[in-house]
Amino acid sequence: GIARWHRRVGDPEDPEDRERLKAQSPLFSANRIRAPLMVVHGANDPRVVQAESDQIVRVLREAGHDVKYYLAPDEGHGLVDETNRLAVMAALEDFLANHLGGRLQDAHPQRIEERREALRVELSTLD
Repeated sequence: GIARWHRRVGDPEDPEDRERLKAQSPLFSANRIRAPLMVVHGANDPRVVQAESDQIVRVLREAGHDVKYYLAPDEGHGLVDETNRLAVMAALEDFLANHLGGRLQDAHPQRIEERREALRVELSTLD
C-alpha cells in the first residue's frame, strides 16, 4: 500500500524526504534540462494527472526551452486508438528529424495530419 510506497520512494509529509523528492523532480530541475522535449499525455491517465504535464510544459516554455505538447483527450496512460498512435508517431518523427536530423516522411494521410493538429496543444493556452 501507500506505506510501502513511502518507504521505497519517499514520504512527502517527511521534511527530509520532501526535500529529496523536490531535488529529484523535473519540475524543480527545469533549469537543468538542455534537450528539446516532446510531451504526450492522455487526458484520462489514472497515474499522471494532466495538470502535471501542463505544469512542466509551462515551466519549460517560460524558461525558453523548445517544448512540444500533445494531449489526447480520449486516452489514458498509453495510446490505444490507432489514429492517435499514428498521429503521435508522425509528430515524433518530425520532432526527431528537426532535432537530430535524418529522414522524414513527406506527407501522412489526411486523417493522421488532422488528428496530429487536433492533439497539438498551443502552448500559449497554458498561461
